[in-house]
Order: sequence, then C-alpha cells, then structure tokens
Amino acid sequence: MGRFVNPDNSAFQVALNSKIYIDKTGLIACMNDVLDSTDGYICNSRPRRFGKSYAANMLAAYYSKGADSEEMFFDLEIGKTEDFKKHLNKYDVIHIDVQWFLTNCEEAENVVAYITRIVLDELREIYPKILSEDVRSLPDGLSRVKDKTGQKFIIIIDEWDVLIRDESANKKVQDEYIRFLRSMFKGTEPTKYIQLAYLTGILPIKKERTQSALNNFREYSMLNAGPLASYIGFTEEEVKELCEEYKKDFSEVKRWYDGYQLGKYHVYNPNAVVNLMTDGNFQSYWSGTASYDSIVPLINMDFDGLKTAIIEMLSGAAVEVDVASFQNDIANIVNKDDVLTYLIHMGYLGYSGASRMAFVPNEEIRQELIRATRRKRWNEMLLFQQESELLLDATLDKDGEAVAERIEKIHEEYASAIQYNNENSLSSVLALAYLSAMQYYFKPVRELPTGRGFADFVFIPKPEYKSDYPALVVELKWNKSAVSALQQIKDRKYPDSIQDYTGDILLVGINYSKKDKKHECVIKAYKKK
Repeated sequence: MGRFVNPDNSAFQVALNSKIYIDKTGLIACMNDVLDSTDGYICNSRPRRFGKSYAANMLAAYYSKGADSEEMFFDLEIGKTEDFKKHLNKYDVIHIDVQWFLTNCEEAENVVAYITRIVLDELREIYPKILSEDVRSLPDGLSRVKDKTGQKFIIIIDEWDVLIRDESANKKVQDEYIRFLRSMFKGTEPTKYIQLAYLTGILPIKKERTQSALNNFREYSMLNAGPLASYIGFTEEEVKELCEEYKKDFSEVKRWYDGYQLGKYHVYNPNAVVNLMTDGNFQSYWSGTASYDSIVPLINMDFDGLKTAIIEMLSGAAVEVDVASFQNDIANIVNKDDVLTYLIHMGYLGYSGASRMAFVPNEEIRQELIRATRRKRWNEMLLFQQESELLLDATLDKDGEAVAERIEKIHEEYASAIQYNNENSLSSVLALAYLSAMQYYFKPVRELPTGRGFADFVFIPKPEYKSDYPALVVELKWNKSAVSALQQIKDRKYPDSIQDYTGDILLVGINYSKKDKKHECVIKAYKKK
C-alpha cells in the first residue's frame, strides 16, 4: 500500500469512528454501475463541508488493493448489494488531493510536476519491471501498466478544481494543469487504462478551456445532482432520525439548516447538523469552515441589480437567475447571474431548477450573508437596514403615515423604473422593506391559504420574541385603499390561519396608487375572540 497509490482504509475509518455517522455507501453502488464504461467519468461538485473528502476516502477504501475493507463495509448499505465482493479491494487506486499538493509546494507552478513525481515513484514500487526511470509522464505510466498487466486504474481526485479557483489569474499554472487533465482523461488511450474516474470539488467543469479536457465527464452539482442527490449532504429523513436520537426540535433544525433542493430531496449541510447535535447550539457553523470574506468582493461587484437581488433574498424572497451564463470560471464573472450562480455552487444560495430561482436557503446562511454585508464596503446594506428598522418600529407603533412614507422611499430607491408600476414589484418591495424583521420573525408567509389576494404576508415572531413582537398580517392593494385592504383581512378571516398563535396580532393594510405613486397604510390591533 502507498500514500496515494493503493492507499489503506484508515482515512475512511476515521469517519466511521465519528460519534455521528450517516451511511452514504449507496454512492459506491452508483459507481459500480458505471465501472469500465463511458459513464464511468464522474465530476461531483458540492460546497465546502458537504462531505467531498469523506466520499473520496470511502471510494478509495472500497476499491483499493491496499486495503482489506470487507469487515468495514459488511454491515453498511453497500454490503447488502449482490456485487459487494465483486469489486471490493480489487483495483489499483490512485487517490490524490490537489489541495494537499498545492499546500506542500512552494510554488503553484510545481504542483503538476509534484503530483507526477510522487505518484510515479509509488507506481514503480508496485511495478518495478514495467516502469523505469525513463517514464516521466503519469498517463504514460498508467498506459504501460495496463498494456503489460491488463490492470485498469480507478482515479479519485479530491479538490480537483483548487488550481482553477485559487490560481485563476495564473495562466501558466492553468495551462499546465489543463494539459495534465487532458492527457489523463481525454482521448482513446485513457479509456484503455481507466476503470473509473471520480473528481470532486466545488466548481463544475469550466466551460471553455477545461471542458475541452473533461467533456467526457458526467457533471453533478448543486444545480443538478441527478442520481447522486441523496449522497450530497444529509437528507431530511436522516436529519429527522438524528433529531429523534438527540432530542432536537426538527422544525427548528429545518429552519436553520434546510433549504438546498436537489431533485426530490431536501438536503442539509452535514457539518452544521453534526455540530448542532453534538454541541447543542442553534448557530451558524459556516464561518468556521469557509470565511465569508471570500464572498464580499463578489457581492460588491458593480452589476445592475446585484445588490438589490441580495437584499431581496435576505428578506425571504427568491430571484430569477440564469445559471447557464456562468462559465464556471471565477476569473470570468461578467454579470449578476454569474455571481449568483457561483454563490449557489459555494452553498451560500439555494436553487430551484423547476422555477429557476435562487434564494437564501436557511437561517444559518442568512446570518452569514448578513455578516458579509455588514463589512464596511457594503454601506448600501447598512443604510437599508437602518431604513428597515425604522419601518418596523413605525409598524409596531401603529403609525400608518410613517409606514407609508418609508415604504414609498424604499419603493422609489429599489424598484426599477420599468417595474415600478407592477403588482409583483410592490410585493417584492414589501419583502425588502421588512428586512430588519427577519431578526425577530420567521421568514414571511406569502399568500395565506385562506386568502385569494395577490400579495398577502404573515410575519410570525420567533419563540424567543413572541412576548415582545406581535404577529403581522399584511394585505396589499393596488389602486384601491388601505382601508379596503384592512377590511379584506377581516372579511376573509386571514387571522384564522394563525389562531394557534398566542401572542398579539397587528393587521396592516397597504395601498399603492399607480396614478400618483403614493402609498397609504392603516394599522389596527386584532382582537381575538
């Protein structure tokens, strides 16, 4: 066994030794289905702390000749499959972590040469009669071994995209790495020596130069996880079981850590859920894994509508995004959609393929983005939060005139001229306007089940604020009156939807006049029966 060629199973054993272990060995069965086929080239990208290295270590432990893993996997999901032993520890495996090689190189320019030298040295120990010192290319070495022994390789590359991300401005490094990838995986010869190629990282394959090297790979990402969806993070059923075991309120766990929609699955960040279960605190565990400083330059980019989109999503709304425009190249971000798509891949935004909308997935990420926007360069956010706090105070004081004035100001500053006289625009403005309420309230519920209005909102205070903050039932009207909006709330019995809520309730009616672009507001306390 070696460090990188035919490694042992000790890295995966560490995962099994953890206090919380969720069986994801079904991923191995997916890989067994595509071994030695044109489908056996997989690029599985996901955010930090979503189990990338865990999955890579698991695959290496299962396939590597350098391990004896039958006892390790026997009681797990993969152990129950018919071909469990057929592929168990039967292959020459090359498992490399590009981040490790980059960290241990003085210069990024030397990474490819370092990988080549280290892996070839280990291969020579296994096949000394086949690989002489004259063999200096890794693909050439693999081809020679296959030619003499008939043995194909399983190649697992963790953090495959680290040079694409971290050295995006270094053309020399990029060119050399792309040539390395092309020689390893592209063309007829690699199909002779590759049994399976599994790449994992944060970004999908770059759409221009890198794609020419890896266009034979099947891509799975936070935009489309395909059959691998249930193996990216924890599923809702898995989290429910953990909540039962560790006596946690599932609804609260869902609010804090759910929100990633991958096919039919709701996926949770494994790192956050494990920390919650073991530490017992509802908080953000994100900044400890990936500094939010990295996203500040992104959200500060001067693209039309970007900052408004960020504010709108922080307010609980979703925004449309064209994910096809991003070239998976952080050095080539050219518009708002590119920024939002990159944030989706990083896990800072959720994405619905059905609606093509991006959104802040949960409370954990909302807090991280708020922290990021509070940096001194995000003055727009600081000013907006101040305006929003004044609006919330005016609402709680039942000062309808002040509420109308502040909503009007936000409407003028954040709604585009084209959409200003648009009903959906007014609805979005309301969500924006009450951004500060998200500190004390749950994400607002839009369009009550008992109502038929185009823009109804209900704000329910979080449990710790219930005694200090009333629930808000808000109805918008267009070219009518605030009084009629308030009357509709009463006539249609909107408050009935929150009868189980025991705190105070305020009814808020808001009207917008298209003719004079004026807002009016009426606020009344609701008397429970």
